Amino acid sequence: MLRHNLITFFSQLLLWALLSQINHYLAVWHLYLFVASLFVTLTALRLPLRDGICATLCAGLLCDANSPVPFGTHTLLFTLTHALIIKIRSSIPVEQTATQVIIAFVANIALYFALTIILVVGPLQLMPVLPRLIWDLLISQFVLLLIAPWFFALQTSLLSLEQYRARRF
Repeated sequence: MLRHNLITFFSQLLLWALLSQINHYLAVWHLYLFVASLFVTLTALRLPLRDGICATLCAGLLCDANSPVPFGTHTLLFTLTHALIIKIRSSIPVEQTATQVIIAFVANIALYFALTIILVVGPLQLMPVLPRLIWDLLISQFVLLLIAPWFFALQTSLLSLEQYRARRF
């Protein structure tokens, strides 16, 4: 089971590194991509409870380490999202990519709004930045729809490759 966690963590680390580089280049245009639900969705849908929570906690700590939010914010939000996805996973077809993308899409909106509420203290501080927040969310959701199938296929392939290797040896 440690292999599941390592494989999942390294795929999440790859996603985090790619997003960091993309956000670095988008900073010139004052844009930010937020696709945090990709760190949570497949681990909640596919992995056993213990492995999934461990992978989600590691992803939350990874995102907390490089974010200007109080430490533990991403970890808490990711864990709550993981728990909510686990509650609904028995009633949905989790093997289908379209279902996974839809869950990631909805979870990303929820995570974005939760993080915005945590960071913005009052309504007077929200109004000047509201257009940018909406623009960032729309672009993030579009990019999430584009890269989610690739990332889920990468994680699924890595996990099935590890399972094949474990059965073979």
